[in-house]
Amino acid sequence: MIKVPCSSMIRPEWILLALESGFDGVFVAADGTDCPYLTDCTDKTARRVKEAQELLSDRGIEPERVKMAAICSVCGEAFVRLVNDFYSRLMELGPIKVKTHEK
Repeated sequence: MIKVPCSSMIRPEWILLALESGFDGVFVAADGTDCPYLTDCTDKTARRVKEAQELLSDRGIEPERVKMAAICSVCGEAFVRLVNDFYSRLMELGPIKVKTHEK
């Protein structure tokens, strides 16, 4: 788990690095309307996650290995359900298969 003051601070390159370093997936829990820093936090975070998914796709990594949810800080049951669903999807995907470019 990596804590940041605002989820929109996540960089697509960080997500790519995590997956290329052995993580099976990255779940980004956005602040939703609870963000004290930005009124458009969820939108900015969503754009960063989309950029990360595009980077992954370009490298032959399944973009669905990155998931984002905007969830309030008191929605514990919903958070657990989302994480469990994401975990199940990662188990279906199996290990990361990075496509190599042959010369």
